[in-house]
Amino acid sequence: MRLKHIAYILLMATALAGCNDTIDTATIDLSKVKNKTEQPLPDRLVAEMQKRNMPRNSPIMIRVFKEEGKMEIWKARADNRFEKITDYDICAWSGKLGPKVKEGDRQAPEGFYNLTPAHLNPNSKYYLAINTGFPNRYDAANGRTGSNLMIHGACSSSGCYSMTDAQILEIYAFARDAFKGGQSSVQLQAFPFRMTAENMARHRTSENYDFWKMLKVGYDNFEVTKRPPDVGVCGKKYVFNQEMQGAPSAGAACPPMSTPPALSAALSAYEKQYELAYAKAVEKLDGMVWYEPTEAERKAVVADKRKGKDIAYAPTGTSLAAGKLVKQEEFDVLMAARLNKAAKPAPGTMLASAQPGGAAAKQGRVTMTGSVPGQRSTMSVASAMGTGTAPQAAGPIAVSAPANAPSNAQFASMQKQPGAGQSSGNAAARSAGQVPVPAQNPMAYASVQQTATQEDAKKPFWKFW
Repeated sequence: MRLKHIAYILLMATALAGCNDTIDTATIDLSKVKNKTEQPLPDRLVAEMQKRNMPRNSPIMIRVFKEEGKMEIWKARADNRFEKITDYDICAWSGKLGPKVKEGDRQAPEGFYNLTPAHLNPNSKYYLAINTGFPNRYDAANGRTGSNLMIHGACSSSGCYSMTDAQILEIYAFARDAFKGGQSSVQLQAFPFRMTAENMARHRTSENYDFWKMLKVGYDNFEVTKRPPDVGVCGKKYVFNQEMQGAPSAGAACPPMSTPPALSAALSAYEKQYELAYAKAVEKLDGMVWYEPTEAERKAVVADKRKGKDIAYAPTGTSLAAGKLVKQEEFDVLMAARLNKAAKPAPGTMLASAQPGGAAAKQGRVTMTGSVPGQRSTMSVASAMGTGTAPQAAGPIAVSAPANAPSNAQFASMQKQPGAGQSSGNAAARSAGQVPVPAQNPMAYASVQQTATQEDAKKPFWKFW
């Protein structure tokens, strides 16, 4: 079992000072690509891999950080230690920081996902695509729903991580080569931000904080070992690098489990350093609150990038660029302004408050907790999610498809793509503003009891999405 070699991995990680410098991001001329599914990695990346003793077909891992809009590709050296080979600026991701909970909430997934060859879509309307595998066993066990959450090209997102076509061409090639080398599944780690003490302290008042603390355990395991952790799900939570008795069930209580001693000692030392840094960060941030921007505010900071592009091209700026750290009083003013903006009716509509019976008083509310103990700011759920529609009191917000979006039947027809390397329909579809409404995700788990072995054995159903 791989966990038995943790001690050796830790020693190698300590002895070898890995170079994590990145190289230039994708700049390939797409007009010269003859077969996009078999397009080799550019010479600059191949040369860098050779320099770092990384076989062309060695395993990879993908890591996403929403807040700063980065996607990293980590690749295994010949000694099985992973190093970052390159990273990319995510062109667009929708929603806000936080996990995807329900179909239609426009949230991009956060968590740990296994990408198999069946998740590759060579005929995507968005140039190329890799299905994230949402919902995974954790998501299914917690009742989370959604379909067709992908990493794809075209720079337009409704819950996906959307890249430029040139970027997805390289990312797809990294995964393809790793699968050819024998890797059965590529681990995708999707985080809201880098799980440092400073960032955790900055987001400590978020309603998602407990979920993020759970993800941080997996983040820490990778930081210590520089190997993708073994990910399990039991008791409706993620567990990492655990030696368990019997097969765990995603929804049932976790069986007896233990952490390898060498890994436990390394994690303990790592955690002690983290706690000291966290305490200092909290002290530094006393009285300050992070204002998390809406998707519209993120788009506003990169509005110039849309000039001259077709209508479907919709880049989003980073949360770091659009958000800011403010005092509690300013935070309250900003959230009140957001609430007022969300409450403005569209032409020809009537506000809930103007309807008989004072319906506005019945709308759902969420509480935003500031960094100063005892101080809270209450706002509508619609405002908190950055939308202009007030939801019902219970459940996440449902977002309808845009008016110009095709029907499911039209979408199915649009997915009948030309052969590999042909993308003649892409530009026309994008210029017409046709952003397909995804059909049911064929890779979704049928039940929370499905095992990783069953998932790996699935046949490629990319023709349906």
